[in-house]
Amino acid sequence: MKSTFDIDALRAVVIGIELRSFAQAAVELGRSQSAISMQLKKLEQQAGTQLFVRKGRGLVPTEAGEALASYARRIISLNDEAARALGATAISETVRLGLPQDFFDDVMPATLSAYARDHPGVHVDVRAGPNHTLGDEIRAGRLDGAIAFFAEGAGGEGDLLCTLPMRWLAHRAFGAEAGHNRVPLVLFDHPCLFRQAALATLEQANRRWRPAVTTPSLPGIWGALRSRLGIAVRTEHGAPDDIICAGDEFNLPGLPSIELRMLRSQTAAPAARDLCEVLRHETIDRVAPGK
Repeated sequence: MKSTFDIDALRAVVIGIELRSFAQAAVELGRSQSAISMQLKKLEQQAGTQLFVRKGRGLVPTEAGEALASYARRIISLNDEAARALGATAISETVRLGLPQDFFDDVMPATLSAYARDHPGVHVDVRAGPNHTLGDEIRAGRLDGAIAFFAEGAGGEGDLLCTLPMRWLAHRAFGAEAGHNRVPLVLFDHPCLFRQAALATLEQANRRWRPAVTTPSLPGIWGALRSRLGIAVRTEHGAPDDIICAGDEFNLPGLPSIELRMLRSQTAAPAARDLCEVLRHETIDRVAPGK
């Protein structure tokens, strides 16, 4: 006899995986943790295989669990789309957008404003990088669309939007004498394409360097530069007014460029595809050189 999966249980699976916590999923859905556990157990019985394994204090999906989640996202999307078309529910559709923190001040608000004009009832879930995880989130179906940095010429996935030059950046009052011995670097946590470019460029030029500050956030980068603790590598896009290009002043070697690409989920619903198109347009309009 064919199994009929419960839509509420499938919704719990998707939210639990996206939040990386079924305890948080229970809160999100207004259910008890025991109720969510019973739904997961029932799904495993219906699927005839183990869908989750315990890791630390939480649950992570098995390969079968990831496969079920991929189908669940499509089932939920179609269920909610049909319900809205028939006027049977007030459930708000959710589309999920990812982008690096560099674009939170211009591309993100412009995208949300433009999208909301034609999709006023859609809930947009916006997530920041880190950049290296965005591609994985798209492939796993946890994001519908994203823009992400890729190394120039590396054959990155998605659609190329533009190529941007990387720059050595510092506070305008940072003293030139500070970089005479070892270049003090303000770095993102590993892995980071800007971090890799900075270290590789200095090594190739036989320039000595030292880590001055390491941070997981772009505001942390700007704060460290404003504290005059070192030099960072980034694009000029979104840099504060008091942060300047410092390559010539410190006689630093030239840096490569970096690609900005548009990523789309293969299983995205129509509303999510519309969001991706708006994101693509707003990114090119605000970021691409010469635009």
